[in-house]
Amino acid sequence: MELQPAEDNMGRTLSREECMWAMLCHLSALCIMLVPPIGGLLGPFVVWLIKRDDMPLVADQGKESLNFQITVMLAGALATVLIGVGIGLLMLWALAVYYLVMVVIASVKAYEGQAYRYPLTLRLIK
Repeated sequence: MELQPAEDNMGRTLSREECMWAMLCHLSALCIMLVPPIGGLLGPFVVWLIKRDDMPLVADQGKESLNFQITVMLAGALATVLIGVGIGLLMLWALAVYYLVMVVIASVKAYEGQAYRYPLTLRLIK
């Protein structure tokens, strides 16, 4: 089964290549497993820098992924501080599950050509 070209919200036809790079903006965040804690920022940042000028969907999804990574890092820092209180480990576990699920959902949506917005995310990079 061959995937058909996607259309963005403006009716512009997106190439499969653009959708793939948009997906990589999200999936590259899993580099956090290789280079903690900055890998989650480094992967999306590199993809975004390489393709943001050529592909509007990648420019949008790169910023969205970076905003999500920053939000998760801040939440992780807060949870780490709260380990002493006793709820930090539970928060870190819940954050890890939430992180993985959201990155997978965003990756699939981006590959389908949809501009995905992570819930509960600070929009620091505009």
